[in-house]
Amino acid sequence: MNDNSKSYKGPLALLTALFFMWGLITSLNDILVPHLKSLFELSYVQASLVQFSFFVAYFVMSYPAGKVVSKFGYKAGIIMGLIVAAVGSVLFYPSASLRSYPLFLLSLFILASGLTLLQVAANPYVNSLGSAETAASRLNLTQAFNSLGTTIGPVLGGMFILSATVLTADQIGHLPAGEVQHYYASESASVQMPYLVLTALLVLIAVVIKFSKLPVINDEKEQDNNKEQSLWKQKHLVLGVIGIFAYVGAEVSIGSYLISLLERPDIASLSAVDASQKLSLYWGGAMVGRFIGSVLMTRIKANRLLAFNATIVVLLIASAIFMRGTFSMWAILSVGLFNSIMFPTIFSLALNRLGGLTGRASGVLCMGIVGGAVMPIIQAAVADHVSLLVSFVVPLLCYIYIAWYGCKGYKPAH
Repeated sequence: MNDNSKSYKGPLALLTALFFMWGLITSLNDILVPHLKSLFELSYVQASLVQFSFFVAYFVMSYPAGKVVSKFGYKAGIIMGLIVAAVGSVLFYPSASLRSYPLFLLSLFILASGLTLLQVAANPYVNSLGSAETAASRLNLTQAFNSLGTTIGPVLGGMFILSATVLTADQIGHLPAGEVQHYYASESASVQMPYLVLTALLVLIAVVIKFSKLPVINDEKEQDNNKEQSLWKQKHLVLGVIGIFAYVGAEVSIGSYLISLLERPDIASLSAVDASQKLSLYWGGAMVGRFIGSVLMTRIKANRLLAFNATIVVLLIASAIFMRGTFSMWAILSVGLFNSIMFPTIFSLALNRLGGLTGRASGVLCMGIVGGAVMPIIQAAVADHVSLLVSFVVPLLCYIYIAWYGCKGYKPAH
């Protein structure tokens, strides 16, 4: 960092807590899917609307969020994002009381819209708090705490949300009248209380940030002379959007089908429970890798580390497809470790030298997160028509692109 970086330690610590919170909230979706599937007796396609409602918010709201950040600045954008997320979170209370699946989906969309605004504001803000040379390192460090949140979230969600026993319609029909109301109340509380706590935390963080003296970055608000410049003429930014789309799509695809892969007799022949425990290694590896990556990037150029990690992942997935057996299991699980630095590094490289365009550019970049909704469907189609193992060629192609971006695509035109 530069000479002024010491003054940024307080703001960075506050932002790191923010990254942790939205990682925790995002990971609770993996708990909500099975819970709501059982509660409303949904099909897999219907239950998948939980993730769809969440990820589609990034596509719909990212560009408007970028406009908000460009006009009002990073701090205001973060506060507004927290308030919007708190509104979505508190709506889980009536959703559970009314037992309305559409209202749950609307609540998730609003919650994700708030998180989108947080992403758009906080990522470039961290990127700007210090020298450009160590921007990727800072963003990787804060994203590591985001991964810590995604690691802890499922544990807490399992304890509070999945602790309630969900009964089928037939089982409820055989309960005495008095017990039915008691069941509905306890089942609703299992979702209501965790999200009420999250609502309180989001509001508290918003208040703390409101009264915190966060530094103002010179170019955080877009100037009039920048408004005529087209973001789409920034080649490294456009290629970065594709990179974010490819990365998030590949990461979510692998995570979505990893348990099914490990259950196959020709791979590991694990039970669903054992496979889910192995899945934690995949996500935990991303957390560990980000801490390691933030240190390595003080010595190695960010683009080179990105290209190296993506190349290793290509080799791991290719070898998993051809080798099979337990080797395939460990090869795919290892992908998480090398995934670690990719999102924050692509994000940082794509924002390089954009000055007053950074706010809107961040919004455009976050639109690429919709890859998490698109790529798993493409991989599923390949799995249905060929085989599950061969379908991992879909994320493999994504990582080939990311490796190219780290070698060539990241370079600004000027």
